[in-house]
Amino acid sequence: MIQRIATGMFALAGFAPAGKPDYANCQEEEISMPTPISTRFFGTRTLAHWVRCAAAALVLVAALASTALAQPAVTVSPTAGPPTDKVTVGGTGFGASEAVDIYFDKTDRALATAQPSGSFSGISLTVPASATPGPHWITGVGRHSGLAAQTTFRVETNWTEFHFGPQRRGYNPTENVLNVSNVAGLQERWSWATQGQVDSSPAVANGVVYVGSDDGYLYALNASTGQQIWTAANTGAPIQSSPAVANGVVYVGSLDNNLYAFNASTGQQLWSAPTGGPINSSPAVANGVVYVGSQDNNLYAFNAATGQRLWTAATGGSIASSPAVANGVVYVGSWDFNLYAFNAATGQLLWSAATREVIQSSPAVANGVVYVGSNDNNLYAFNAATSQLLWSAATGQVDQSSPAVANGVVYVGSWDFNLYAFNAATGQLLWSAATRGVIESSPAVANGVVYVGSWDNNLYAFNAATGQLLWSAATGYAIGSSPAVANGVVYVGSDDGNLYAFGLPRAGAAAQAAEPPAPLDPATLKPDPALLQQP
Repeated sequence: MIQRIATGMFALAGFAPAGKPDYANCQEEEISMPTPISTRFFGTRTLAHWVRCAAAALVLVAALASTALAQPAVTVSPTAGPPTDKVTVGGTGFGASEAVDIYFDKTDRALATAQPSGSFSGISLTVPASATPGPHWITGVGRHSGLAAQTTFRVETNWTEFHFGPQRRGYNPTENVLNVSNVAGLQERWSWATQGQVDSSPAVANGVVYVGSDDGYLYALNASTGQQIWTAANTGAPIQSSPAVANGVVYVGSLDNNLYAFNASTGQQLWSAPTGGPINSSPAVANGVVYVGSQDNNLYAFNAATGQRLWTAATGGSIASSPAVANGVVYVGSWDFNLYAFNAATGQLLWSAATREVIQSSPAVANGVVYVGSNDNNLYAFNAATSQLLWSAATGQVDQSSPAVANGVVYVGSWDFNLYAFNAATGQLLWSAATRGVIESSPAVANGVVYVGSWDNNLYAFNAATGQLLWSAATGYAIGSSPAVANGVVYVGSDDGNLYAFGLPRAGAAAQAAEPPAPLDPATLKPDPALLQQP
């Protein structure tokens, strides 16, 4: 009897025990109890055997109860990221050794193999390139048991520091809401007033936009609504440096000579590190180190967690340029007319390359080439490893705008009022587009559109391939701030003291959904029979 019950329990629980379990010798006649109950009627050996069988049955009952009570669950790591990012999915509480389909929204993307315990882990899934910003469902469905579980993943196309990232390319490759066909529909979503000019360029991360102001404050605003989240302690001098966000910390320089680190969620100051001059250079964060230039002629490297100075490297002039970091090298321009390359770990000078005037432009690094503008009215392209000049291209006047590089094209603004597009390999002029004022703002490229501000008070959007004007919007004064494009919204500061956010009308912007979509009904999901199981 116990053998039959136990065998059934194992089957129901989904166990397939190896070897011969203890209950295999539990025979019904061995545990028949004569009357009166006494060891002298069935012996000590029979009693011990009965106890063993009863214990085995209790273990099985407990295992069955545990299995019955376990609810299927799905986990994803990380829980947020951009389209095309790879995430790892795990699950528990599914049928033993069964195949489990993993869906991103309604599409079957991976097939997991559960362990005998009903769990699986380490399943790789690529976030679809078409997944728009906002919450999405990841669902696991057991092919045999029909058990299902869901969790959410938030798609974010963040712009975390000046000119997008430490390589300073000014290109958001995962923006998928705004494009050439709909950018003309941009409207002002909100504006936030500070008490000073906003020459700082915004950074966007995890639903928050950060920007500095000449009033000495760093602001953190809800990226969707513009509502203030926090204001950091006043630095006592204008903040024209653009913030960088990494690992829950926001870094920014101030004209009070210090680099600051604040908790990105609360605004609490974590540390400050002094330099010998004002900082309007924007920090770059890479591999646990934050790099920034100072008007004391030096490039600094600080431990990003502690603020400890790791090294300094001298140039022959003030540094207003913002450093770019790529492949273990830091590149920065100087008022001594030179572009420098330093070892990112040690600060050792690797090379310098001369132009004919001050370099206030920030370098951009792409495909083994470093691009930088100079006040000698030229855009330069150098071999990033050797400093060999590959080409130079003339613009009409002083070039303080920092180049953006995307899809084989380099974009840069000029004091001659024009935005230029050059072939990144040859320097050949592809097109130029006119505004009505100086362009000191650095262009931002996303999904076929290039955005730039002008001293004519306007923010512009041009077709990145042709230079055709697609859209423009006026602010109250000149724009020296560089736009950031993230999650279907364009953010930019203005010398009128405001930070602006432009987006599509809410009804047409799926990226701005305030609430997560309703959970999907697993019964409506269609498995893909062509998927191969991941172990």
